[in-house]
Amino acid sequence: MSFLEIKALTKRFSETTAVDDFSLSVERGEFVSLLGPSGCGKTTTLQMIAGFEQPTSGSIILHGRNLANIPARKRGLGIVFQTYALFPHMTVEQNVAFGLEMRGIPDSERRQKVATALDLVKLSHLAKRLPRAMSGGQRQRVALARALVIEPELLLLDEPLSNLDAKLREDMQLELRRIQQEAGVTTLMVTHDQSEAMALSDRIAVMQSGRLMQLGTPFDTYETPKSTFISNFLGKTNCLNARLVSTSNGISNLVINGVEVTGPSVNLLPGDVMVSLRPERIDIVEPSEGHTEAKVLERIFLGDQWLFRLETKLGELLVVRRNRGRREAEPGENVFIVWQPEHLQILPAIREITS
Repeated sequence: MSFLEIKALTKRFSETTAVDDFSLSVERGEFVSLLGPSGCGKTTTLQMIAGFEQPTSGSIILHGRNLANIPARKRGLGIVFQTYALFPHMTVEQNVAFGLEMRGIPDSERRQKVATALDLVKLSHLAKRLPRAMSGGQRQRVALARALVIEPELLLLDEPLSNLDAKLREDMQLELRRIQQEAGVTTLMVTHDQSEAMALSDRIAVMQSGRLMQLGTPFDTYETPKSTFISNFLGKTNCLNARLVSTSNGISNLVINGVEVTGPSVNLLPGDVMVSLRPERIDIVEPSEGHTEAKVLERIFLGDQWLFRLETKLGELLVVRRNRGRREAEPGENVFIVWQPEHLQILPAIREITS
């Protein structure tokens, strides 16, 4: 049995189903993110694990313990909220020590544990400081230390980096992953930020309308999405309506807006499909036979990259091109593009679940 086993978890509020038959297994020491848009049920799932919400049905088993009838305060979980929820009148070390005091830990042992936790998050030098005199990133690390000092079996993170600015959020992703790995604590994080989930997680559980849609490593989930929803939600992509003509000898023959293209073999019947092609998989090249001509409609500079919006016979395409420090095509110019057939993701043309 896995360290954390969630089986057929369901939560209904009157006529609304917030979480629908959700099952997930998490191994000890693993970092798993619940990723999805607002209202998909990820926070409700976390709240049921924490004990703040009672499931309508299903079970949550942590290290062999059924959490069903255990109140939140006795589950022994570490929790970091979106707002950090620090006590403003307490110093850093007092905030971190609070959970230990509630558990009746003796003073000498408490001081040692607090010192170890602050050292882990690299805040020992700010032990006497009040939260209001600290940056957002520092307050976030205090909240982490407070959650980790009780040595929880499971760490729950609810949008922990959402209140930070973009640069600080990126820095804290590295810090959060370091802290989690050094502590060795099993971690479940809720986020709607795709890049955050991919940067931090061992595996990502993508949710939509209360359901688990796909579970896998960041690489597998990004490269082989199971639906157009997942393809669109995990980064930028070009989604095009297509018709699958045939599949044989490891090759699929398709028609996109009257243009014949090839892709990888798929287990789908001929007919209407969706094709997903990531912008970074498209190359702008010198003109030659077989390449697709395109007109630059828009060009955006992103520092390390250029983002192009192109008009082609297949339809409009986004293309991401690494900044090579030289001139790039401007709006109105014609270019030629190419991609590898195996980079096309051929997906069922089904009606997506709306959240």
